[in-house]
Amino acid sequence: MLLGAHESISGGLSHAFERAEGDGAECVQVFTRNVRGWAAKPLEKEEVARFRAEARRTGMPVAAHSTYLVNLCAQDRVLRSRSWRALADELARCERLGIFALIFHPGSHPDEAAGIRWVAAGMAQALRKVPGKVRLLVETTAGQGTSLGWRFEQVAAMRAAVPGPLRRRVGVCVDTCHLFAAGYDIASDEGYARTMESLDRVVGLGHVRAFHLNDSKKGLGSRVDRHEHVGEGALGLHPFRLLVNDARFSGVPGFVETEGRFRENIAVLRSLVRR
Repeated sequence: MLLGAHESISGGLSHAFERAEGDGAECVQVFTRNVRGWAAKPLEKEEVARFRAEARRTGMPVAAHSTYLVNLCAQDRVLRSRSWRALADELARCERLGIFALIFHPGSHPDEAAGIRWVAAGMAQALRKVPGKVRLLVETTAGQGTSLGWRFEQVAAMRAAVPGPLRRRVGVCVDTCHLFAAGYDIASDEGYARTMESLDRVVGLGHVRAFHLNDSKKGLGSRVDRHEHVGEGALGLHPFRLLVNDARFSGVPGFVETEGRFRENIAVLRSLVRR
């Protein structure tokens, strides 16, 4: 597994690479736009060129995380429409920047079946508008409130509902904190094996294109999304040791999303890799 973190883009998108290098990263995740508002400053040609040059220089795979406002299955039509447009806009930004994947939270809806249909429709619209190579990765969630994507079956259904040719560009990002909070016990050898068997059977391990490597402040099945530094939460170090040494995920990027201390967290993860 490639180890990296979600780096700041303060001062310009291209600066994320030097920060990642300073943290000892092999891959990097970024935001490509303002994540707290709907307005997005257009990408400048010069910044795109700098970003692509830094990506070539470092050889780091880059993923983007969408704005937190996106809710593809929102009951409110205005919010849903805004979310669909924002996802397509971010996908286009990723295509310009040469980013391999856009990771997003599917959203919340009280009716699971209806919500899944809206998420799939939003993905399909974005993929039609933005042809290219960038993949959309549905992030597994903790299941707070009416949020969808906390069960593998929901994630698989979202992907399956995207029309055939477009579906090839839809994958999954697995978040360890969310997984545990959703009720998947990856903290033991047996639980990890059961979880990965279920993930393979329901979703397909080949569709897992990225990981978020976060410990959890809350316990198993809490349905609460609260990240903790690696090894300092309810998960502990063992599941991360199993994951970073799982040959099935060799070459798959894993991003730390803790509150700072990226270099330390990456170093802890790297210390778990068997030589």
